[in-house]
Amino acid sequence: MNAVDTNVLARFFINDEDDREAARQRPAAIAALSDAVFVPISVILEFEWVMRGFYELPRKDIQRVFESLCGLENVQIEDRGKVLAALNSYQQGLDFADALHLARADFCSKFLSFDQRLKKRASAAGLSPAVETPTA
Repeated sequence: MNAVDTNVLARFFINDEDDREAARQRPAAIAALSDAVFVPISVILEFEWVMRGFYELPRKDIQRVFESLCGLENVQIEDRGKVLAALNSYQQGLDFADALHLARADFCSKFLSFDQRLKKRASAAGLSPAVETPTA
């Protein structure tokens, strides 16, 4: 089994014909993802940032890419269940990183953050742990 990075995932899922290097690398990425591969959670987080920030993909497309990735039988995703939980929260309006942080902290009693938007969205979605503002 091989581990893959964000670039391999981007080349596999995003056909960027305007980028000659990406177009050249795409067949190798497709070949790599045809074998058994491992995707670390850090790569999942970075891949969302690349899709959103660099490629400017809409949420629905990012959701679809992650659902496709999670559905590949030969792909082992670190904490797959937590990624799927984060995708569910992402679909409810949370930022993906925040959703992943909450999903991975599900054993905690509270998630401390100064991010009021996160607190509001997590509360509205009924997510746990509860997001609370730290106090002195």
